[in-house]
Amino acid sequence: MTDKKETNAPLQKKESKPVEKKERKEPNFIQRYYRETIGELRKVTWPTRHEAINMTILVVIVLVVMTIFLGSVDAIAAAVVTWIVGL
Repeated sequence: MTDKKETNAPLQKKESKPVEKKERKEPNFIQRYYRETIGELRKVTWPTRHEAINMTILVVIVLVVMTIFLGSVDAIAAAVVTWIVGL
């Protein structure tokens, strides 16, 4: 035996304010840049230690060869200019 009052009145809805969706604040430029950079670095296929050593050796060899070549071209050009001016 409950003391509930039974009424035939329709249920009334409470007036509620529209729910405002909380908008996420757009991250500033530095935060966005940092996050995107980290994301891109995770996609990189990094060379193994052996591959890195081989590429470093190759770069040093090319550097030495180009130094010798450009030094020779410069010396020959200087000799030609000196010969032309000496005429």
